[in-house]
Amino acid sequence: MPITVTINGHAHTLDIEPDTPLLWALRDTLGLTGTKFGCGISACGACTVLVDDRAVRSCMFPISQVAGANVTTIEGLAADGTLNPVQQAWLDQQVPQCGYCQSGMIVAVTALFKQFPRPTDEDIDATITNICRCGTFVRVRRAIHAIAEGGGGEHA
Repeated sequence: MPITVTINGHAHTLDIEPDTPLLWALRDTLGLTGTKFGCGISACGACTVLVDDRAVRSCMFPISQVAGANVTTIEGLAADGTLNPVQQAWLDQQVPQCGYCQSGMIVAVTALFKQFPRPTDEDIDATITNICRCGTFVRVRRAIHAIAEGGGGEHA
């Protein structure tokens, strides 16, 4: 049964099994490879995308649950060639090391700012549970605070 989903502002009708993880629909069916496979058990966060502005781990999220929802991937964050505030802060604060987890981390932090325009360390600790094997957490926190202090968070 075809499923219609809106991804990065574009409607797609996909003829795939309803229990197919959103991650595989994005990567294999639509060719949006910015969202990464990390663990396959919804633990690491490399596969994080936004579903109606809420961060979800797409590796365990069935495509059938996004019918009628708006999905945003890392590819959909920049507008008209301009990076969103989180993406820009990532560059400014030199957050990435290997970069593998960063698309999921950026998407999760974008969702954080939708919930908390000026997040505290407690908000960050409770909300950002993505794993970075390189240990860039100090730079991630620095980027989050730079956005909050600059007032750009409400636009993330």
